[in-house]
Amino acid sequence: MDFKLDEGWRVLPIGGETGMAYMGINKNEKVFLKRNTSPFLAALSLEEITPKLIWTKRMTSGDTLTAQEWMNGRSLKRSEMTSQKVRNTLYRVHHSELLKKMLKKVGGQFVTPNDLLTEYLTDLSCDLQAHPVLAAVVSDLQAQQPQLPLTEYEVCHGDLNHKNWLLSDQGQLYLVDWDSAKLADPALDLSMLMCQYVPRKTWKQWLEEYGQEATASFNARINWYMLMNLLLAIKKYHSRGRFHEMNQDIYKLAEIYELD
Repeated sequence: MDFKLDEGWRVLPIGGETGMAYMGINKNEKVFLKRNTSPFLAALSLEEITPKLIWTKRMTSGDTLTAQEWMNGRSLKRSEMTSQKVRNTLYRVHHSELLKKMLKKVGGQFVTPNDLLTEYLTDLSCDLQAHPVLAAVVSDLQAQQPQLPLTEYEVCHGDLNHKNWLLSDQGQLYLVDWDSAKLADPALDLSMLMCQYVPRKTWKQWLEEYGQEATASFNARINWYMLMNLLLAIKKYHSRGRFHEMNQDIYKLAEIYELD
């Protein structure tokens, strides 16, 4: 793709599912380039949640190109996802009035429990519809939807995979890839992270060190979103023919459901 940058720039594609991320190199300067990033990135940069935004450019194709500071570093390991740095960063995201204001301003959507159920049930394959464990979980989730007021919804990242955390060589932790950002119950994010990385026996301690009292009502919200996230992952894996991962998540879903 021709980015129409000034003379001397080389643009190299880097990995990723969207195919919209690139490295820009000009002599000793190196930047991270991405096409069609949300204007929300400016607020994330100001809050130092993501690497610094350097410039934004409208291309002749109509696409928007953003350049961020290139940070040498690495993704977090699974074992590092329970660290205090992760908790602190996530707490800042969930309690930033600037992020909340800006996401609303650029058209960020409120996502309710009913929206997530609708997303799962829409165009659901017949074999997933007929699966007895999945059907039982859906029935219970429909009957027990969390009733958190929209005024208490916060900015949620929506995809807290360990690969979306960047630890720079200087020790600064960033949360990247905000394509799934939404306004939602913070328990949505927390459940996603806890289900994948935090041993259940340490949930109470982890939540308290994050800054949230582990009350019965909050734990119920965590469990609701945990089951909901697994249902959505199962649907995604099924649609992509990744049946091994799908069956792993069905097994995990059944385990959590039986514990509850």
